[in-house]
Amino acid sequence: MRAAVFYGPSQPLKVEEIEKPKIKDNEILVKVAGCGVCHTDLHYIDHGVPTFKKPPIILGHEPSGIVTETGKNVKNFKEGDRVLLPAVLTCGICEFCRTGRENICQNMMMFGNHIDGAYAEYVVAPAKDAFHLPEEIPLEEGSIIADAISTPFHAVKNRAEVKPGDTVVVYGCGGVGINVVQIANAVGGSVIAVDIQDGKLEWAKKLGASYVINPDKEENIGKKIKKLTGGGADIAIEAIGKPETIQAAFSTLRKGGRLVIVGYSAKDVLLSAPKIMFFEMEVVGSLGCRPVDYPKCIELARTGKIKIKELVTNKFPLDKINDALDLLRSKDEHSLRSIIVFD
Repeated sequence: MRAAVFYGPSQPLKVEEIEKPKIKDNEILVKVAGCGVCHTDLHYIDHGVPTFKKPPIILGHEPSGIVTETGKNVKNFKEGDRVLLPAVLTCGICEFCRTGRENICQNMMMFGNHIDGAYAEYVVAPAKDAFHLPEEIPLEEGSIIADAISTPFHAVKNRAEVKPGDTVVVYGCGGVGINVVQIANAVGGSVIAVDIQDGKLEWAKKLGASYVINPDKEENIGKKIKKLTGGGADIAIEAIGKPETIQAAFSTLRKGGRLVIVGYSAKDVLLSAPKIMFFEMEVVGSLGCRPVDYPKCIELARTGKIKIKELVTNKFPLDKINDALDLLRSKDEHSLRSIIVFD
């Protein structure tokens, strides 16, 4: 089979012919239809963040596809089934899994990090972790549910706990942030989207933002949002991963507000300890998504309550994967999500 192989930092991925993987008794073999191109991959390629499995390794953690083979113990899938594979596989037996926090599983395995991922014609997955993908959801575009939809869903519903009528500031309207916007809107939040690219803000308006703000065009964004909201937002969700934007998001909150950090940064962030204590502010992290929430994400997409197909603004064949990564690096304001597709 063909696969895009990662050999180490500061190198392009190499599309090569490698052996098709073999499955075990409890696994399925999936012919990949689509795989989302995620900024996480750039952490490995450009920023030197190590993968748990030492290279060479196949990256790609947002796959959808068709089951082509099942292990002898697999009962819930058959050849020809359309499936979505989550970005992270969970053990089901550690303390965190047994207390309903599988997304921080002690023994988690991530495609394209701990094990070979889906920038390949075929990928192997445990049958227990896969999800049926309804016919109403386009197979290729449905791949982005694996991470670009599920991660914002967990952030909005489980960590931010957005309720109808809550004012929600979303910092960053890229591939993840734009879905924070549309999911927060879908559950009844009044969304204020913040981004320095007007093109991204146009997308935010289309996907439910009540207000959009370009901080480069405002003297003091904290004051602006506090004026809009009558004292500050209930919730701020940062989906960029920069200390300065995390601090800026925190500055938009009212007393008792909640900051949710979705964007990854390797740097420390300075926040006001007196303000956190005296105003009972909350600072919450958010990682990935629990398995129990994937069917909810799929149903929201199936019924059209959240958009999927519209978010995929670019499709690339596997041979052009480095072009897809270059587009991601370019931060093109008209590009939301790219996927790798297979014939």
